[in-house]
Amino acid sequence: MDDQIVDEDDTNSCVVNIYPLRGNYFGSKDAILPKHHIYFDQLQKLKSIYSTNGMRVCVEAVMLVELFKQPHLLVLQMRNSFFKLPGGRLRLGESEIEGLKRKLSNKLSVNGNGVDDNWEECLKLFLVRFPMNKSFVVPKNQKLLVLPLFQVHDNFKTYGQIVSEVPSFLSRFSFNMNNV
Repeated sequence: MDDQIVDEDDTNSCVVNIYPLRGNYFGSKDAILPKHHIYFDQLQKLKSIYSTNGMRVCVEAVMLVELFKQPHLLVLQMRNSFFKLPGGRLRLGESEIEGLKRKLSNKLSVNGNGVDDNWEECLKLFLVRFPMNKSFVVPKNQKLLVLPLFQVHDNFKTYGQIVSEVPSFLSRFSFNMNNV
C-alpha cells in the first residue's frame, strides 16, 4: 500500500492512473456506532483533548475511479445528508501514512484563512492510487458513493467545503484512464 499513496516528492506523481469501477467489489459490514450521542458531550471531549494534546491531525483519502469515461470520487455518505472522504484522526505520535492506512483499513475493509496560529485541527488530504481490483466493505450505516468530479466541483452546499474543493486540488494532476 506504500506505493499507492502519492508522495509530493515523487516525480511521477503528476500522472494518476485511474481504473474502471467494474473491477471492484463492494460489500457491507456491521454498523459503526457514533461514540457520542450528544453533541455537547462530543464538544467537551474535543476541548479536553485539545487542552491536553494540542492540535489534532486528520488525514483523508482522495480515491478516484473511472465510470462512463469520467473520473469519479469515492466518498462516504452518513445519515443521508453528510458527505466525507474516507479517513480520520491520527493517534498521538502516529505517522500520516500509517494513520491513513489504519483508517482506510478500518473504514473500507472487512477488518477493520491561514493567519490564526491557534489551530485545533490540521487536515491533510492524500491522493491514493486506486488499484485495479479492490474489495471495499462499508459499515451498514454508511454508503460509499461514486460521484463525478464535475458534480462535486464547487457544490459546497451539498457536499461540504472539503469534498467540493477536491476537483480544484486535483487540477495539478493529469489522469490516465485505464480501460482494463
